[in-house]
Amino acid sequence: MIIPCGKQHIDEDDIRAVIEVLRSDWLTQGPYIEKFERSLAEYCGAKYAVAVSSGTAALHLACLAAGIKDGDEVVTSPITFVASANCVVYCGGIPVFADINKDTYNIDPSEIRKKITSKTKAAIPVHFAGLPCDMEAIRKIADEHDLIIIEDACHALGAEYRQGDEWFRVGSCSHSDMTVFSFHPVKHITTGEGGAVLTNNKKFYEKLLLFRNHGITKDPEKFTNKDLAFSQNPEFLIHNPWYYEMQELGFNHRITDIQCALGISQLRKLDSFVSRRREIASAYNDAFKNITYIKIPTQHEDRKSAWHLYVVQIDFGRINKSRASVMNALREKGIGTHVHYIPVYLQPFYRNKLGYKEGASSMAESYYRMALSLPIYPRMKNKDVNKVINSVKDCLNVR
Repeated sequence: MIIPCGKQHIDEDDIRAVIEVLRSDWLTQGPYIEKFERSLAEYCGAKYAVAVSSGTAALHLACLAAGIKDGDEVVTSPITFVASANCVVYCGGIPVFADINKDTYNIDPSEIRKKITSKTKAAIPVHFAGLPCDMEAIRKIADEHDLIIIEDACHALGAEYRQGDEWFRVGSCSHSDMTVFSFHPVKHITTGEGGAVLTNNKKFYEKLLLFRNHGITKDPEKFTNKDLAFSQNPEFLIHNPWYYEMQELGFNHRITDIQCALGISQLRKLDSFVSRRREIASAYNDAFKNITYIKIPTQHEDRKSAWHLYVVQIDFGRINKSRASVMNALREKGIGTHVHYIPVYLQPFYRNKLGYKEGASSMAESYYRMALSLPIYPRMKNKDVNKVINSVKDCLNVR
């Protein structure tokens, strides 16, 4: 039996919530979507939430709402899943990769500043592994250059950061224009597939709603073609009840009530999920902190990670073993591991079709050569955690 790198936690409450929707009149475009959105916005401390079909869809819609278009540059991190950059390309924009901080593995604000040009429209900082970026510094840079900030918080639901004496939850958009979450099964809560964009900006919110559903509105107050929208009565106009307008080229990025019912149930357990992840991370830290060729994740007193990932850096050259051999040996012991991530610009699409080159981000490439992700998810038992620790030590010849 393999202990995987990540895994969903589904219980009987979740199952009952889904069954309730299956027995209802609405499977999609019904009341559970708005209920989930309200719950999510309230948890994070934002005014608005728009739930969509995936985290990738959420990133795409956030870029559309931000007005990213042909030739616009958007600065993001190379150490992330490809969707953080692809969303820019979808809109005709150009991803610009700023190097990471060597300790946090998050995008380095000073590197963002170096990458800004007259074409820069936005930045997408990624809260890698669940550790919040330095949002105060990033917001300051954005304000200086009139940039839109979209937080990629697909790893960070439940994470927090402090400014002065005040703590902010990731998703509050206190230092950004929009925040994106993912609800893939390995994330902190799941809707199967799914995602959301949170914002405090009403204009962005209305654009997100429009782009989510084919660019269509059914709101009579927003109709532009009055002749088709209303029938003339001797005394007043009557709204034609069948009428709708497609006002933008939108997409079908909708989420279902089935998924949102699961999301509502999962959200109630989020704090306990994050708490368990922190317990596991603490156990790993204690076990590996004194091993000289293992670097454990750096934490800061002003940030509370949600621990989506637990990534160690291992000096494989020093132990005269390749990463592949260590991963295979751990697999034989029943331990699943992963590498998060190959720098995005090293992917063939970015190198061969868009012209990005190796060597563009030295810290990111150095990190990548030594990174290894260990299992971390709420359902792990203490014996599973101990098995991971002992297996890692055994495979690395720790005595």
